[in-house]
Formats: sequence, C-alpha cells, structure tokens
Amino acid sequence: MRTLEGGASVSASASSTDRVVADDDRDTVRALQRTLYRSAKQDGTRRFHSLYDKCFRKDVLYRAWMDVRTNGGAPGVDGVSIKDVEESGVLAFLEGIAASLQAKTYRPKALRRVYIPKAGQPGKTRPLGIPCVVDRVVMAAARIVLEPVFEADFLPVSFGFRPKRSTIQALDVVRVEVNRGATWILDADVSDCFGQIDHDALMAEVAKRVSDGSMLKLIRGWLRAGVLEHGSVTATVSGTPQGSPVSPLLANIALHVLDEAWQGYGRRLGAPIRYADDFVVVCPSQARADEARRFAGEILGHLGLQLHPDKTRVTCLAKGKGGFDFLGFHHHLVESWRWRGRFYLHRWPSDRAMRSIREKVRELTGHNMTSLDLEYVVGKLNRRLRGWGQYFRNGNSARKFAQVDNYVHRRLVIFMSTKHKRRRHTNWRRFDRKWKQRVGVYQLTGTVRARPAHALR
Repeated sequence: MRTLEGGASVSASASSTDRVVADDDRDTVRALQRTLYRSAKQDGTRRFHSLYDKCFRKDVLYRAWMDVRTNGGAPGVDGVSIKDVEESGVLAFLEGIAASLQAKTYRPKALRRVYIPKAGQPGKTRPLGIPCVVDRVVMAAARIVLEPVFEADFLPVSFGFRPKRSTIQALDVVRVEVNRGATWILDADVSDCFGQIDHDALMAEVAKRVSDGSMLKLIRGWLRAGVLEHGSVTATVSGTPQGSPVSPLLANIALHVLDEAWQGYGRRLGAPIRYADDFVVVCPSQARADEARRFAGEILGHLGLQLHPDKTRVTCLAKGKGGFDFLGFHHHLVESWRWRGRFYLHRWPSDRAMRSIREKVRELTGHNMTSLDLEYVVGKLNRRLRGWGQYFRNGNSARKFAQVDNYVHRRLVIFMSTKHKRRRHTNWRRFDRKWKQRVGVYQLTGTVRARPAHALR
C-alpha cells in the first residue's frame, strides 16, 4: 500500500478508475476548508499568508483530480486527456504536480480556444478556453483552498457557483420580493463579463484576503497564460480563464464589489439577486430602477465591465403589464383566481428554453436517426427530457410541459413514418398516446411541483 499525504491510502497496483477516495481523506480536506472558513469569518480583515502550500497537499490534489475527472472535458494544448492520465497512472501524475508546485517550477500553458453553440441561439457561438488537464487540477486545488476564505465574505444576494446555493433559491427570492409589492425590475446583462474583467481590479480584490505572494503569482499566471488559436498564442490582457475550475470563483470575487455596494447606497434602490454575472434588481418604482441601472453601471466600470446597452432594460410588472427572463424562466405577474385584483408572480420556461428543448427533440428524432432502434432513440430522448424537466418543474410550467409533450409526440410520429416509409397522416391513429406510453417516452405533464399561489394565466 502507498499512502497519500493527508490520510488517503490506495493500492499502487489498483486501477485509477477503480480507486475510491477514503472517507478520512475527504474529512481532511473538509477540515482544512472549515478551518479556513472559520478563520476568515472570525476576522473580516485578516489576510492569509500561507495558502500556496495547501495546494500541493496530496489529499487536496487528489480531491481536485476527482473533481476534474468527474467534470470530464477535452484535452488542452498539450493533447493529454483524462483517459491518458488514468492509463499512465494517476498517483505518479499527482506526485509530479506536487513536486513542480513545491519547487515553484510549475508554469501554466495557454488555453486552447474553441467555440461552442449558444444555448437557444441557433447559429451563434461563444468562445471557450480549455486548459490542460494539469492546469485544471492545479486550478481545482486552488479553488478548494481559496473558496472557504472568500465564501466567508460573500453576501446572501449572490447565488451562482457557491456551495449549498442554487438557481431555484435565487428564483424564489425574486418571487418573494415581487409579491411584497415591488413591481419594477432592472433586468441587467453584463457584457462579456468573463472576458472583460480587469486583471488589476480582480487581483486587488483577491489581495484583500490573500497576502501569500506565491498564491497571487499562481493566479496571475492563469490570467496571463494567453490563448492558442490558429497556431499562435494571443496574450490576454483582461478576463478570467473561461472554462476553468477557478474562473467562477474569480468572477464572484470581482463581482462581490457590486454586492457590497448594494449594501450601502444601493440598498434604498431595490433588492438585487445575482447569479454569477446575471442579475436583476427588484425596485419599488421606475425612478429607483433607473437609478439602479446608473449605479450598477458605475460600479461595474471600476472592474472594466459595462452593462449591455441593448439587453439591459427596466420592466414594469404591475397587473401583468410585462415580464422578464431570468435563469431560464420567464417571470410574469398573474391575477389570482381566488382573490380578484390580486397578482402573484409566476414563472415558466422562457421562449429561449422552449426553443432549446424543441431543437434537441428535433435533433434526436431527425432523418439521420431513423436507422437506429426506437428503444435507443427513446432512451436518449428521455434523458434529455428528464434533465430539462427536473429544472423547470420548479415553477408554473404545466402548460409549457404539455406543449413539449405534444411536440415530442408529433416528432415521434414523423420519425416512425419516415422509418417505416408510411404517410404521416395515416399514422396518427397507429402511433397514438397509448403507443407513446407503451414505448416508455417520458411524460413531462404531471411532474410540476405544487404552485406557490392561486392565479390564472
């Protein structure tokens, strides 16, 4: 047996894919995080001077590796994949990382630039930088160490990429604030947040809690690593390494400035709810919503960021006049059927979310899939529908779910007609809803959670 520092014992001959991190190893990492969190929480001005050495503790590195392995992902510029690491030996791989960090010879490689489709926006893409597996592991280790320090400072208005916080919690806060009577919404869109954050402003925020020069140098190295595209490396002068394990934490550290500002002067303007770079402010009047827009733009300007002039808007929800989209849901005030004249905030899948699921269903039931077995197609379709429905069931989504179910049925009739070379109009009776149930197609209808208010739509 070979023992990993921090209490993890693994067999040298065991396959890395079969190795399981022992409970005591998880406990040592959690104990470290709890200690860092308590120390930061007890003294709001404390600056930590000894964090870098925690990053090459082998229990921390092993936990970081497990996180990276779970998330998967493509190789970086060196072409080394997660599978390659597993085949060559995870233990030796982590020992090499620990040695390079301890000797301070570790240097991050450039990110590999790829472009991925934007969800719900056909034909549009967004850039993504893929770090090497080595860099991803080191970034994950740094996140494990840094997160509890800054988590002690983060405020309740922030929900994105934080432990024990979720989009549903953020959405429920929006519902509560609007139902209290504040019906003016600043729907804010930060223009290219992850790509435009000013490095100096970000490092100044990190340095408020971290005085460890080696850790600060490590973070600067990731920010300045550059991007490899079309065979040449382009230097990065702003932004965080998108697609990396540490990027969401760095963005939260920077945008914490906005949260803090709202605890002061901004408090009188309205209630902010932020999920990473996506946020809304629930305001009691149009004047305060307009002032909130100006105030948010001013604060973001200190970070090198700005509100998107076309996508940021002020909306009035009173008596169902308008609505807004936030975190995939469309939000709208709807009149109560029990108490006429009263309005409650409802939410259901936005038009973009509906387009997204329809496109996926169309893709999975297209002509190029007709050569495959129906069982296989239904299995893939069900996985997509379950994942989408699991999120959107937390709202007033019954009508939208019924629309998706009907669309799935139509697409399956077309699929079966094409597969068996029959006319579509003759197949509706044969491939009816009972047939759909027999083949095991997942039904969204009936899965919505109980609605929080009585209202008509």
